[in-house]
Amino acid sequence: MITRKFAALAAGAAILTLGAGASKAEDSVEVLHWWTSGGEAAALNVLKEDLEKKGVTWQDMPVAGGGGEAAMTTLRARVTAGNAPTAVQMLGFDILDWAQQGVVGNLNEVAEQEGWADVVPAALQTFSKHDGNWIASPVNVHSTNWVWINKAALDAAGGKAPETWEELVAVLDKMKENGITPLAHGGQPWQDATVFEAVVLSLGNDFYKAALNDLDPEALGSDQMKEAFDRMAKLRTYVDDNFSGRDWNLASAMVIEGTGGMQMMGDWAKGEFLKAGKKPGEDFVCIRFPGTQGSVTFNSDQFVMFQVGEDKQKAQKMMASAVMDPAFQSAFNVVKGSVPARTDVPNEAFDDCGKKGMQDLAEANSGGGLFGSMAHGHGAPTAVKNAVNDVVTQHFNGELTSEEAVEELKNAVAAAQ
Repeated sequence: MITRKFAALAAGAAILTLGAGASKAEDSVEVLHWWTSGGEAAALNVLKEDLEKKGVTWQDMPVAGGGGEAAMTTLRARVTAGNAPTAVQMLGFDILDWAQQGVVGNLNEVAEQEGWADVVPAALQTFSKHDGNWIASPVNVHSTNWVWINKAALDAAGGKAPETWEELVAVLDKMKENGITPLAHGGQPWQDATVFEAVVLSLGNDFYKAALNDLDPEALGSDQMKEAFDRMAKLRTYVDDNFSGRDWNLASAMVIEGTGGMQMMGDWAKGEFLKAGKKPGEDFVCIRFPGTQGSVTFNSDQFVMFQVGEDKQKAQKMMASAVMDPAFQSAFNVVKGSVPARTDVPNEAFDDCGKKGMQDLAEANSGGGLFGSMAHGHGAPTAVKNAVNDVVTQHFNGELTSEEAVEELKNAVAAAQ
């Protein structure tokens, strides 16, 4: 199902340039992204098939790496060579960094025609626009403070999903007694930081905002921050010996298979469970990290449009419009595990975890509990994010005590600003 406006754009884009030697360059898009896991690839295929039905050829340019660092390295090489892709999956402050370099496209025409400003939350528009111009189409809103629990493992550990830190520790201890890896985790900096920001958020909204959004030195060096690192050290005792370097989707697989009890990961993990044929409430349980219900740390995947030749701009605008189509936003996010970037998409097609995600986002947005994810590029600029990730990972790997980590964090953030 497509809108009349979208159909008109599709028809227009299907008209071929006439004349000898004419090509279909205007009917193709080259897309750089890092959605390479099973659930992610399945979600992206929704967009690819949608565009191909409308005559736009999809040139796939996948670069593996859950945090997108490898993709950004590839992008720098392409832009430096004067050969930018049509569209690039990107997050948060990375978008603004590229916009400041003057190499992104302009989507104002499509955005104004379709009324994007009325349906995209202001928190997302902060990254979708630069100097008042639309430069990106937001695909989704992910939230990062989720815990995914194997239902059978939870039942064997007492059956009650933990709501507090103390209850979480009790469940993890019981899972350990039951002979499985309580916490399925991949030892990569961005994964460590994903857990860390959930721990920080669980110590209070004001603390999270002060420390990881406002970068307040007092909050960064506080006793609360030491408590956050102490809790990270406790969580470290529940991972297996082979966690270092493990990709996030392999940690998800441990929970799916029951060799792991739970995973602390953003809602893209749900796509792995769904692809494996698992159902929320029956095979797995989705909860907010204990102590964070009512609050959400978010990131938003967006397709940033880069400057391309005039012959490619029509297809580029078609892609931007396709991404924002309500029917696509529903179909994509149902598969991906995230929630729509538009506020006017119905929730009927979503499963229980998806409905919870949409409800939680609305509650957090209206209640002042919606915060940019530090670990995923929406809390602070890239240099600060990387500095935080480095300290968190050093501590998680036992290279720093909690006291040392607090001091190192405060200094590293100051140096990165």
